[in-house]
Amino acid sequence: MKATEVPAISGAYLFEPTPYTDERGFFCRTFDAEVVRSVGLDPDAFVQDSLSRSVRGVLRGLHLRSGAGEAKLVRCSYGRIFDVVVDLRPDSPTYLGRATFELSGETQATLYVPAGCAHGFQALTGTADTSYRIDREHDPAEDVTIAFDDPDLAIPWPLPVTSASPRDRAAPSLAEVLKQLEK
Repeated sequence: MKATEVPAISGAYLFEPTPYTDERGFFCRTFDAEVVRSVGLDPDAFVQDSLSRSVRGVLRGLHLRSGAGEAKLVRCSYGRIFDVVVDLRPDSPTYLGRATFELSGETQATLYVPAGCAHGFQALTGTADTSYRIDREHDPAEDVTIAFDDPDLAIPWPLPVTSASPRDRAAPSLAEVLKQLEK
């Protein structure tokens, strides 16, 4: 497994395993504490694992947590997703930078999203299972959502949005969220 720094988002990493493939399918390590530790992250900091299943065109995000934020490891375990990270940390050298990735069940790559960054994705396949490993317990009172179609972000979602939660559809603009976070 190798770790690659994401230039557009300070402190973000892409962890890429080396799958072993044969006639039965494949096997790979999707988490390695030593590799995580090698880039300065604490592998023991992650306290919850979650899984979402989405169908083609479903969009989830852009989400982040207020307060101390939430760091997460994100992996598409089945299917393919278009994944987006936006740096909303005012003191970051990549503040307001964004990065996009295609994560898939074929590669099993894992994206580390630092606390203070917004995250979202769109399912590109009929079924896409996305796993999350987060570094603190979820508190819905700290949930923050940014409009996925905000023109200031101009995220190039690859498909028409077939479904999104009511919260995601009614989310405020990036400018409104930044004002809220400053308080």
